[in-house]
Amino acid sequence: MLSACLLLVGMDMTVLNVAVPTLTRQLLPSRVELLWILDAYSLAVAATVVSCGTLGDRIGRKRMLLLGFAVFGLASTGAAFAPAPQWLIVARVALGVGAAAITATAVAVIRVVFTDARERTLAIGLWSASHSVGAAAGPVLGGLLVEHFWWGSVFLVNVPVVAAAMLLGSRVIPESRDPAPRRWDPLSVVLSVAGVGGLVYCLKRLGGYGVETAASIVGLLAVAALVAFVRRQRRLAEPLLNLALFADRRFSTSVVCVLAAFGTTPAMLFLLTQRFQLIEGWSPLTAGLALVPWTAAAGLGGLLAPHLARRLGHRVTMTTALGVFAAAVAAVGLSASTRTVWTEPVLALAGLTLGVAMPLAGDTMMTAAPPERAGEAAAVQEISFELGAGLGIVVLGTVASITYRASLPAVPGVPPALRRAAGESLAAAADVAAHLPPDRGQALRTAAGHAFTAGLTNAALLAALGVAGAAVLCGLLLTSRGRS
Repeated sequence: MLSACLLLVGMDMTVLNVAVPTLTRQLLPSRVELLWILDAYSLAVAATVVSCGTLGDRIGRKRMLLLGFAVFGLASTGAAFAPAPQWLIVARVALGVGAAAITATAVAVIRVVFTDARERTLAIGLWSASHSVGAAAGPVLGGLLVEHFWWGSVFLVNVPVVAAAMLLGSRVIPESRDPAPRRWDPLSVVLSVAGVGGLVYCLKRLGGYGVETAASIVGLLAVAALVAFVRRQRRLAEPLLNLALFADRRFSTSVVCVLAAFGTTPAMLFLLTQRFQLIEGWSPLTAGLALVPWTAAAGLGGLLAPHLARRLGHRVTMTTALGVFAAAVAAVGLSASTRTVWTEPVLALAGLTLGVAMPLAGDTMMTAAPPERAGEAAAVQEISFELGAGLGIVVLGTVASITYRASLPAVPGVPPALRRAAGESLAAAADVAAHLPPDRGQALRTAAGHAFTAGLTNAALLAALGVAGAAVLCGLLLTSRGRS
């Protein structure tokens, strides 16, 4: 039942990727609106998961979990029938809030139910593997639905899963809560949401339109809100987020590893999906199937992780997995001009090593926290996953976008205004090319494909560098088994 929670969340993270070209043609979002559509889900989770985890500790984790499912189901319905980009962004935010309630409380239940360290590692491995199974099913299911229905059908698939989860969860999940719940601090909630949301808004605007006064001011205010949040948590007798958790190097190192490694996945899957459909000309279903080696291997890695950790120790296993994952992502970037690598073992190797590292990082975080702070630790774990995913799309997507615009040359016979329109995105270039004479249209498509490939390469190399740095930290700071 708990694994079904993360399967749903994992599926929703990737199911939209293959629908983006169709969605872009029908809703006509701007470049920044498209980034918000993709990113609002993960960033809403990141902004609200601390509050959801703490509230679950207080009112009951089962109750919070079922509430999260209800919000998730309603938001899925709203997203499916969104008439405009702004409506879809709002629905994606609501989906993120529901997912925050689901994931923060589900992993807290695992921490409470499985008190034996070996059983907990296995449970978190299976739980993490279900995320990869959902992520693997997302592109395939999304491609199948988009080919036969409209793009909104990728959201409706959540509804029956939510209904089944609520029915089973109400019967089989035990209730648990913090025996000494902390006082709810609304100001801390406001500061955390404003800080995370404002910072990401700033990154999106700067990445989409360059330096802007308004975006810069919002960014400074967001940083100020985060500083105020940290100071307030240190002063409060009952903080919303106990920063003492980060004093444990096992906990803080694992957070860095999750931010770097998991942040790579959604951005790379999104960029690869765009390449498959808009450069290679594959159908949405074929593009989804091409990503299965990565996502399915990640599921296998989650199952292997506890066995490898018992034999080699958490530190060696996590460090090795992250190092190989960094190398695989770099190989994807350096091979961006070829076709065969995308469905060859490099993708599977990337997914396998990511799948090994992430559940061990999550287990290390939960082990470092006392049982009565399970919801709080789970919130930090989930905020690491979701903020990593969100910022990964923002940072890597921005790098790819900037490189694309800078690398797109002037094409003979294409007026400057149309060239600027083509510089909005690869999908925009394809739309412009479709309205040009065949020879000029093909020249524009070829130039845009080369520019997009350059952006994908730069984004992959930056991601690989970040993951390699996390692997070094992991090797230096974790104990031999990731435990005290």
